Amino acid sequence: MLFNSLVFIAGFLPVVLLGFILLAGNGKQRMAAIWLTLASLVFYGWWNPAYVPLLIGSILFNYLVGGQLLRRPSRTVLVLGVAANVALLGYYKYTGFLFGTLDELFTMGWSLEPIILPLAISFFTFQQIAYLVDAHDGEVTEHDFVHYCLFISFFPQLIAGPITHHGEMLRQFRDDATFRPRLDNLSLGITVFLLGLFKKVIIADPLGEKASPIFAVAADGAVPALYDAWTGALTYTLQIYFDFSGYSDMAIGLALMFGIRLPVNFNSPFKAHNVIDYWSRWHMTLTRFLTAYIYNPIVMRITRARMAAGKPLPRRGRMSLGTFVVLVAYPTVFTMFISGVWHGAGWQFVVFGLLHGCYLVVAHGFRAWKARQGWALDSTNPLHHAAAVLLTFLCVVVAMVFFRAADVSAAMAMLYGMAGLSQLSTDFDKSDFLTIAILLGFVWSMPNIQQWMARFRTALDACPQEGWLPQWLPFASWSPTPVIGLAIGMLGFFALAVAFSVAPTEFLYFQF
Repeated sequence: MLFNSLVFIAGFLPVVLLGFILLAGNGKQRMAAIWLTLASLVFYGWWNPAYVPLLIGSILFNYLVGGQLLRRPSRTVLVLGVAANVALLGYYKYTGFLFGTLDELFTMGWSLEPIILPLAISFFTFQQIAYLVDAHDGEVTEHDFVHYCLFISFFPQLIAGPITHHGEMLRQFRDDATFRPRLDNLSLGITVFLLGLFKKVIIADPLGEKASPIFAVAADGAVPALYDAWTGALTYTLQIYFDFSGYSDMAIGLALMFGIRLPVNFNSPFKAHNVIDYWSRWHMTLTRFLTAYIYNPIVMRITRARMAAGKPLPRRGRMSLGTFVVLVAYPTVFTMFISGVWHGAGWQFVVFGLLHGCYLVVAHGFRAWKARQGWALDSTNPLHHAAAVLLTFLCVVVAMVFFRAADVSAAMAMLYGMAGLSQLSTDFDKSDFLTIAILLGFVWSMPNIQQWMARFRTALDACPQEGWLPQWLPFASWSPTPVIGLAIGMLGFFALAVAFSVAPTEFLYFQF
């Protein structure tokens, strides 16, 4: 069931919201939580009922293992629990890729029936691994079965995130005030949901129609013409930006209708001035998970080994090349390799992860070199800042080519075209250029929804504005005025009309 479909907006959501209001409004918070859990299982089963037992089984297994770790922490139990989750994810997501790669290398003649990837398996697997690790470390404070089921299955974030943490979700479920219908939460939630829907159906989907034919040319082995290649790369980059941003807004808005706050997962990443900043803004909850459960443990293990060996710890501005490679480069590249593999089973995703790993190593190395030299760029200089933002964006575009391409050879064909190495010719389309220019201007100059609605920081976990718009402008910040309400209503009506008039398209992150 898609957030942008008629059956969800006009059928599922009103029924679930009405049931929640009736239960929670009468003080039956426990029943409201059970109602949301059951509704979430129906939501998941709408795609394929056969995979509901898989989700339920995963929840039951991890709940029981987590309970055992809370009662008696055991590294063996933790390793077995994490391994079971990774094995489940590996079977569904990587078996076909592994056997296909081995068959190509050794010509074994293996044939394997296609394995359908269950929706959301990457997301709920990571959430439950984090829960087990924290249960072992004594950081889990609640082990209520209903709350745990809702934490994993809550439909606004089930399919494509954000990857929520048990600490931020279970704490809300314990608070009876969470399951108490409030008009302000409902109005804020509807506003954010409609704006996210507008991004998806009005901006992202048409961009995909421009990008897909060009990537199809590359997949067929041809090198697209210079203008076509750049058009395809830029329109896809903007498509996934608005698609993922729209989904994140819709998820946050939906959760807020039920009084539940989801973490911000998207914070204007194309305004980033380096790739370190970019990954602190793009898929923020994935970055949080990778940092907390992969990068930091690796660095801690290496640091303890160095201390045991009597080696000095690095100090700011005094890190040798060898220390930088061991403590920064290796953990960074490995973590981004995991990020790439998590996103998809294919060598193009491996290249995507390693490429971003190299970007991050260069960025960290440049920072270390500046600290060693006692030198810093003037971040207040608008030209320096603009150049840094543009360079970061171009690096992201190159990586996005691998993210979108059917395989590595198709990605390389796109890059050859972007470098002007194509023999094909094309007619310059001013409308494509104008669309891209307008959208980039919008992305780089306007506040995102969390910044626009920053006055409701508590409800939206909002970020402060970055000074992109003068505060005296009529639409510089959201407020419940008739004018802004009318404007949002018109945008929402337009988005709903388009969404209901065409077959709904999947969000891009559903494939992961």
